[in-house]
Amino acid sequence: MAERSSQSDRERSAILNYPQLLKRYARLLEVSVTLASTLDLDDLLQHVVEAAKELTECEATSLLLYDPGTRHLHFEAATGALLSGGDRIVVPMENSIAGWVYARGEVLHVEDAMADARFYREVDVLTQFQTRSVLAVPLRTLDKTLGVIEAVNKVQGGFLEEDERLLLALASQAAIAIEKARLFQQSDLVAEMVHELRTPLASLTAAAHLLRRPDLPGEQRGRLADTVYGEVFRLNEMATDFLELARLESGRGRMVREPVHLGGLVQECIEIVRPVAEADGVIIESEAESSLAPVQGDRNRLKQVFLNLLTNAIKYNRPGGKVLVRISLENSEAVTCIRDTGRGIPPDSLPHIFERFYRVPDPGRSVAGTGLGLAIAQRIIAASHGSITVESQIDKGSTFCVRLPAGPGLFPDTRPLRRPK
Repeated sequence: MAERSSQSDRERSAILNYPQLLKRYARLLEVSVTLASTLDLDDLLQHVVEAAKELTECEATSLLLYDPGTRHLHFEAATGALLSGGDRIVVPMENSIAGWVYARGEVLHVEDAMADARFYREVDVLTQFQTRSVLAVPLRTLDKTLGVIEAVNKVQGGFLEEDERLLLALASQAAIAIEKARLFQQSDLVAEMVHELRTPLASLTAAAHLLRRPDLPGEQRGRLADTVYGEVFRLNEMATDFLELARLESGRGRMVREPVHLGGLVQECIEIVRPVAEADGVIIESEAESSLAPVQGDRNRLKQVFLNLLTNAIKYNRPGGKVLVRISLENSEAVTCIRDTGRGIPPDSLPHIFERFYRVPDPGRSVAGTGLGLAIAQRIIAASHGSITVESQIDKGSTFCVRLPAGPGLFPDTRPLRRPK
């Protein structure tokens, strides 16, 4: 009799909840259409976690992707309280719920996270979030597992079988969409790279053809040899920048988070470029607030950004010009502005200045570069939870400002200090 009564209760509950369940599946279909049409990877991942939170009716959700380079899982998107500090935290494969799910390709439902030995408590410490229960499912395609989606703390009661089905269905759609977005990014970038390679390759082809002529004068042969050397150097630089940008756009260019004293770092960069500035007759001046708190970021990557901005400020300056560097604190942000007195950027070029391979049209002048430096800089600063802006006036100069969150305890790091290769 008790079993019959229990079955009757389940059937009655299923009938009462049917309209709500139908609504959730209809929403899943809407989400699937959105995912199929989203090609930007960051937007796609955020759509997935927001949909997962809505469909499972929980407090927060997160999406972790596996990085073959570090052999760990990394938070790539999150909602709710996890969003404030949980993104890009590393999660080890061992002794973590996500690692267990990824390694086995199975669903895991944990009612009491604190009592489970697989629960990785470090994430709660870093995000100041309290995890009670977790529903985790693998992100799988036909031939591999990409990562894990976690739903945390069901708002009412515990996670149900229907939550598991919905999250699995979403994960299946998400995995396909992630692979498609990655392929689109790679093909798009490769197409642009091939286009950019044509110019130096054409120069090399022409030089090689002329160098084969036995009657070529020695002076012209020397100039052609210089051309070959310059174009080979340019190709090498372009390949290096291309690989760096590809890593950043695919999420494989991992950022170490450590306290960075911005004043010391920027001064170090100034001393590196000062000989070049002096050779071009450009004066560099700097000032920094002494009470500035450290920023949290990858020191080597931030150094790469400031060296690029300083080099550009010298390169596009004029003899006798100046580069003014100022570091200040504005509303809990460390703001580093690099202003030059060069020829400035035309208004119609400003909206494109951070686009990859974009170079400001400059008839009659030849300034070497790959057109990737500012695109890389923007992505590094964005990954550091900051922003980079530019203002410019023709014949008066340009000002690039980098804003980074400042203060102790921001975005602490749990990953090993291992630099991307």
